[in-house]
Amino acid sequence: MEALSGPTGRRPGRRPNPCDRPLPLALALALTLTATATLAGCGGETLELAGTVERKALELAAPVSAEIVDIPAQVGSRVAAGEVVVQLDTEVAEAELRAHEAARAAAEAALKEAEGAHKRAADLRKARVSTQQDLDSAVRRRDEALALVAEKDARIAQAEKRLDELTLRAHLAGVVDQVAFEEGERVPAGGVVAVVLADEKPWVRVWLPARAVARTSPGSAAQVEIEGLRGQLEGRVLDISREPEFTPHYALTERESAHLVYETRVEIEDAPPELRPGLPARVRLRLERQGS
Repeated sequence: MEALSGPTGRRPGRRPNPCDRPLPLALALALTLTATATLAGCGGETLELAGTVERKALELAAPVSAEIVDIPAQVGSRVAAGEVVVQLDTEVAEAELRAHEAARAAAEAALKEAEGAHKRAADLRKARVSTQQDLDSAVRRRDEALALVAEKDARIAQAEKRLDELTLRAHLAGVVDQVAFEEGERVPAGGVVAVVLADEKPWVRVWLPARAVARTSPGSAAQVEIEGLRGQLEGRVLDISREPEFTPHYALTERESAHLVYETRVEIEDAPPELRPGLPARVRLRLERQGS
């Protein structure tokens, strides 16, 4: 009987067959996101990946510390782009705007006076009654008055912007997913008051094994199964990261390259509108033929 070497019983010099052992799982990720990848069958034509559903979430934050005076859109309600979700107190901002508008009115009055003085100085200089120095002084006062009016215009624009920011609107159409405060509460500056899930198509974030990157491209068809939903949904590969995860480029070896994964997003084409982010999902990709 021919002697076998090693605990596995393989003959010396024989190369391992990929079919002798299952393909390794992709590395587990931190937080709650995990991605696993296995090739279906030894032919490796179908790739199965695990991930989670994600959607574009719009966080509406308070620009300054202010009290909530109204919440027109409740959790679960649909909002159009530009629709008010939360209204913060505008009393202080309105007072500041009125003060800047009053200052601008005074600057305009000073400008009219300076323009009149400049016209008279120009006429007197033309009649050789006054000196060039008198005219230069009138020009300087007019220019200073013009600069003051421009400054007041800028302050008014800033005050109007601050006032407008106290009205928190949805930038895209979607569904109000969260409202973190109640009417009458004071929100800290920078605090997220509400979250709106945009109507754009959701996607599943998965991690593509390095061995499959060359056989997958954006636009590739996929089938998606969502935890709790019956049947399969149609999807397509949206994008594939250019950078691998976990293993540095300078430390690549034949053994370590098996653990390289690339962050990939698979868009769900026919997702139900009520599909929430965070749900576990499974994606099946049909790999392209080698050399195609």
